[in-house]
Order: sequence, then C-alpha cells, then structure tokens
Amino acid sequence: MPETPENIDYDQLLQKVETWSEQLGFQQVGVSDIDLSEHHRHLNDWLAAGFHGEMDYMFKHGSKRSHPEQLVDNTIRVISVRMDYMPPDCELSDEVLANPVMGFISRYALGRDYHKVMRKRLQKLADRIKHDIGEFGYRVFVDSAPVLEKALAEKSGLGWIGKHSNLINQKAGSWFFLGEIYTDLPLPVSNHTSENHCGTCSACIDICPTQAIVAPYKVDARRCISYLTIELHGSIPLEFRKDMGNRIYGCDDCQLCCPWNRFSQPTSEQDFFTRHPLDAPDLIELFSWDEATFLNNTEGSAIRRIGHQHWLRNIAVALGNAPRSDKIIEVLEDKKREFSSNEMLLEHIDWALARQRPMKNEK
Repeated sequence: MPETPENIDYDQLLQKVETWSEQLGFQQVGVSDIDLSEHHRHLNDWLAAGFHGEMDYMFKHGSKRSHPEQLVDNTIRVISVRMDYMPPDCELSDEVLANPVMGFISRYALGRDYHKVMRKRLQKLADRIKHDIGEFGYRVFVDSAPVLEKALAEKSGLGWIGKHSNLINQKAGSWFFLGEIYTDLPLPVSNHTSENHCGTCSACIDICPTQAIVAPYKVDARRCISYLTIELHGSIPLEFRKDMGNRIYGCDDCQLCCPWNRFSQPTSEQDFFTRHPLDAPDLIELFSWDEATFLNNTEGSAIRRIGHQHWLRNIAVALGNAPRSDKIIEVLEDKKREFSSNEMLLEHIDWALARQRPMKNEK
C-alpha cells in the first residue's frame, strides 16, 4: 500500500532506489541537489566564447539548463544514473583507426540508440517508486532536454568531469551513458562526492586530432570531430578534414587514451552490442549504401539522426584521407554523378577526388 508523504522514510526509499537501479541494469545511482551555480557560470562563459558552434539549442532555454526547478516545477532533487556501454564484441578501436580503408564509428553508437534504452529503464525506476510511495512529481531525461547531466552526475558522486569534459569514474572509466530523474522527493543527497583525479595528465589534450580541447576542461565544439560529423549540418571546414582521418561518426580518441579507462568493463547490456558490422566497416562498402540501405542498417541506432546525406559527406572525407586507389576514385566519381545537384555533398566529393588524384592536384 502506497505511503502518505509524511510517513515516507526517505533514507529507506533511497536504499530501495539503489536496489531497483541495479536490477534495471544501471551500474550506479546517486542523488544531488539542484544548485548548479558554479556550472552555470562555466556554461555562460563557454557560450559567450562561441564554442557551441551551430548548436543554438544551447541558448534557447535560457537559464533552465542550470536551474532544474525552472525546467520542471517543484524539482528539489535529481536522481542520476550511469550505464556502461562498451560492446564486448567490437573490434579494437586502435586497429580500426590505424586502417585508413575502414571507417571508425564512436563506440557508443554501435548498438541500439541509448536514448530509447535508458529512457525506458528510467521510466521503470520511476514506476517502481510510484508503486511504493504513490504519486510524486518527476520527469525522466536522457540527453533529451536542457539538462546539465554531467554536472548533476558529478554532484551526485558518479564521477568527476575530466579535462576532455567527459565524466570519469575512478572504478569504471568513462565508457558509460547518463540519465536523470528530476523529482520533488526530498531524498538524501549522496555524500560520496567525487574528487578530481586528472592531476597533471594531459593525454586527452595532446591526442585530440583537431586540438578541440583548447584548455583543460574547455572544449571548442567547432573543432571537435564529434561535432563536425554529427552536429554540423553544412560543410566541414577544410582545415579539419585531413585531421579527421577515417572517423566518420564521432571520435573516441580522448577516451581511448585516458588512463582511467583501464578500469572500464564491457557492457553486459545486449542492446549495446554491435548490431551490424559497424565496428570495423569497409569505407567503400558504406559509401555504396543508398538511402534505403542506410535507413535499414541504422534502424534503432543513434547514427540515423544525421541522415544519409551527412553520412555520405563524412565518408567522402574519410575516402579522401585513404591511400590513393583507383577503386576509391571510381566510387567517388560514381557518387558525384548520382548526386550532381547536391552542392554540399559535391564539395566534399571533389575534395576527396583531389586528394586521391596525382600529387599536383592535391589540396
């Protein structure tokens, strides 16, 4: 029988939430208050510097991003969870990156779209709370609204924000997704805050192919390959194309080099296992996909969101960076004829052809 608010033991409820979270496949759960004043200043400085690029949605909701109570009325606590996603069956990332005729896809996108998986699990967690105590105010988020999820996760003790701006957990590295439940329940705030353990390490800053980490804890998204291949809708700036190498959807370099990821564990969540042979795919084969094939092979995947045109744009750049090959020139010319009226795509194909042809034509 659901309890009345005045009879709820919130310490006991938190223990139940921790148990339910583990049963639902989350590796860790924490609770934070909603004071994000420090992160609010950091966000405003980042926006003022223009580091958000074309991501204008970062502006649209005003202060709601750093004031949870403005986004969801009566919010006083945020339940944050994390779920490991590194597929156990994927090819070694370093080997794919070292093979220029293969395409590298960020490991988070190899399985089912995490938004769907995490949102469904978080809703189940909320349902269990409701079954136990009765109706309460809440809203579930998985990268789906103006939420400072990494800041909230840090406050809840799930890890610390590293110099590459990703959350790092001392026992699990950084290969995990985050999700939140905004709630009006006065749950105890987690007392295990995370100390920053980056120290003097600068591995992520040094390895970034496009020098997007312009200072510790500060990323210029306009230079970031994840932004360029996923968020950017137009032409990829010439200055970054060569350094993109064979990265066609996202970039994991800053995580691959992080020493804390030696503690990461492969996921046991089958939804995050590689759904198609995308962990070590052939670039020419991917470039041959028509839109119907692209949509079929990326069904239920986060990759689908960029659309077929930008998929081809990214692969064209990677083909331009591959060793010179008559076959590559042939497929580029075929695609150029097929998309003769698409100026944006033609620009990238022409760039790739110039790279593939004799040295005197190289740009």
